Amino acid sequence: MTIQAGRMAARAAALAGLGAAAVVFAQATVAPGPNKLKFPEGWNQGVLYATVDRPDTKQYREFYTSPEAVLAARAGKPIPHGTVITLAAYAAKLDAEGKPVKDANGRFVKDKLVAVNSMLKGEGLGADIPEAIRNGDWIYQSFTPDGQVNDKANLTACYQCHLPFAKDDYLTNLAKLAGRFPSQAQAAPAGGANEVAVSGFAFGPGTLKITAGQKVTWVNADDTPHQISVVGSSQRSELMLKGQSASLQFDAAGNIAYICGLHPTMKGSIEVAAKP
Repeated sequence: MTIQAGRMAARAAALAGLGAAAVVFAQATVAPGPNKLKFPEGWNQGVLYATVDRPDTKQYREFYTSPEAVLAARAGKPIPHGTVITLAAYAAKLDAEGKPVKDANGRFVKDKLVAVNSMLKGEGLGADIPEAIRNGDWIYQSFTPDGQVNDKANLTACYQCHLPFAKDDYLTNLAKLAGRFPSQAQAAPAGGANEVAVSGFAFGPGTLKITAGQKVTWVNADDTPHQISVVGSSQRSELMLKGQSASLQFDAAGNIAYICGLHPTMKGSIEVAAKP
């Protein structure tokens, strides 16, 4: 057996062990490259409804959309077709030690624009997307700062990230758009038994030890939503806004890796010991 054939056989065996549903999900991909979402000229002339500092990627991000989308969200109505939501990602300005420079309000100072990522809602646009990861009528695209399609963008990850938020019209930051995100909320200090603080786009402690059958509680102190997603599993927590918490129970012994379902660069682990 050649090395390539061996790898193919191992992959097939792994997929078989995950079951038919996992195989379908593994095959549900969206190819990078041009699609029906064209570069949104004048994207920065829309409503700036949210900004986020990303310590994990050393970026400053801005979110723009149309006045009609903002009005609909704040009235509790569906986001209208034709809506484009754009995330502008800027590199944060760094000091001599490579740390993000902060302004008088403690926010990152933006430097160069590095990416323009957009999502478009249109009647029937989702028809071309594999059903397993389809986000209703939304499609996604990533552009370089000069407006060219990013042919290396992982568009599949966009669909997978937004998929659990069908009840929020597939928007991970609907609370920001609707003007009801609790930015002034104060998170209770995590420090109790089996608690993890979510702060500065990091988990603390990064590794937690528990006994099978116990719950872990995460407390969000960031001015952005987070969600716990167990790697290699469908197990996810509820969405946590600032000041909110979420819990998951782990019944089987083993080492559990998890990430933030909205920000995959955030990683943590749980060491689950068998019951004595």
